[in-house]
Amino acid sequence: MEIKKLSLAELQRPSVESFSSMDKMPVVVVLDNVRSALNVGSFFRTCDAFALEKLVLAGITATPPNREINKTAIGSTESVKWEYFNTTLEAVLKYKNQGYKIIGIEQTTQSVPLDAYTIQDNKIVLIFGNEVNGLDEYLLPYLDVCLEIPQYGTKHSLNVAVCGGIVLWEFAKKLNNSSKI
Repeated sequence: MEIKKLSLAELQRPSVESFSSMDKMPVVVVLDNVRSALNVGSFFRTCDAFALEKLVLAGITATPPNREINKTAIGSTESVKWEYFNTTLEAVLKYKNQGYKIIGIEQTTQSVPLDAYTIQDNKIVLIFGNEVNGLDEYLLPYLDVCLEIPQYGTKHSLNVAVCGGIVLWEFAKKLNNSSKI
């Protein structure tokens, strides 16, 4: 059997127009003061890959149009719905008031391992913190749960965009298996 790469046409991806009307995974990603525009671009691309509801940029997080975002987003700023808030708390309160479960991705005394978490809600916000300090501590009382990725090496964290890819893949698997999208 010969293996060959699929062409873009063979992948049959939706157009930006058809993507906008597709059903989305009921997940909103919030970036809490993410400093690197390259990381922001990676989140745009990942949100597109998993057809998420929205990407929220808060605080010092860069917003489009931005050359650094475009390097890693590769056009996904056109397909992914996004909005900006001056503070992450404003975003959290908006979505909490709309009935979303607010989940922080952070190592805390109450964190649940990502692979052990069971999704029981159909409206979810996942908050990712900045590259140095993680989530701002003032947000912790507003969270319904904290999740963390089990790690076994000497470092205490992953790059935020890598973390996002892992978490969003896990959510995509679990939500697809439970027929929530």
